[in-house]
Amino acid sequence: MPSVLTLTPNPALDLSVRTAQVQAAHKLRCHSVLRHPGGGGINVARMLHRLGIEVQAHCLTGGVAGGQLAALLAQEGVRTRCQAIAGETRENLAVLDDSNGQEFRFVMPGPQIEAQEWQACLDAVQSLDPAPQWLVVSGSLPPGVPDDFYARLARWAQGCGIALALDSSGPALAEAMEAGVALVKPSLRELRALTGAALSERHEAIAAAAALVQRGAAQTVALSLGGEGAVLVTARGVWQAPAIPVSAAQGTTGAGDCFLAALLAAMVRGDPPAQALRWGVAAGTASLLAPGTALAEPRQVLRLLDQVQVTALAGPAL
Repeated sequence: MPSVLTLTPNPALDLSVRTAQVQAAHKLRCHSVLRHPGGGGINVARMLHRLGIEVQAHCLTGGVAGGQLAALLAQEGVRTRCQAIAGETRENLAVLDDSNGQEFRFVMPGPQIEAQEWQACLDAVQSLDPAPQWLVVSGSLPPGVPDDFYARLARWAQGCGIALALDSSGPALAEAMEAGVALVKPSLRELRALTGAALSERHEAIAAAAALVQRGAAQTVALSLGGEGAVLVTARGVWQAPAIPVSAAQGTTGAGDCFLAALLAAMVRGDPPAQALRWGVAAGTASLLAPGTALAEPRQVLRLLDQVQVTALAGPAL
């Protein structure tokens, strides 16, 4: 069994295009069409594979789009287990407006998942022998899957000594945090929704992340601040890294997934927290240089790595 297993209940076939200008009621002629396998855990697995980490992607797929997604993963050499469902795998669309560099992302809800399908998914993951070192649960939950789906996996992982990394939002995120995880990667918006606080100042956001560690909701919080960089909080300390100034004109799809994958790759290797954060920021930045829904290229990650400046903060007492 690979050291990392990613689970994506709601994968997607990601389509990205560019157009001269987005205008209402006009036929928009598109170019630079790209198709990639997508969904949080899928992208994390793809990036981990590029970084040389043994990984397997588990996902729920169905229909023509599901078949295309599986074929694209096979082309990349990502070890994948596709669990068949009756519904059709969703397709997402990202449109880049060439006139102003704005990106429009159209994200579909996904197919209805029947109770026997999501239960079979839980059973498949929980029956793995040997178990992975890390389980990454990432992305939205499709219709029909209960809000505590990730929380169930978090409780199981704790009992088995498996480290669980979580990247989600809304009730799925909140319920899993109550169960407790090894690593969580919220955006500032997601942290605000989770805590119910405005968190208008950076020190407030850091304190909120530290509170999650203090109460045992997460051992490590990797807080993404978008254009302001990222913060890593553990019981050992707090580290921050400003963003590397690059253009996002190619689109931002997959940046958070690349950040999480590279951060996790460093943790799997046993790198210290500051170095793990450096890898995460470099990979998230490198993804901005890739066209459309394409992910970061390892050579770009390595090129940017030394440009990431990580500072240790005193932070709140943990």
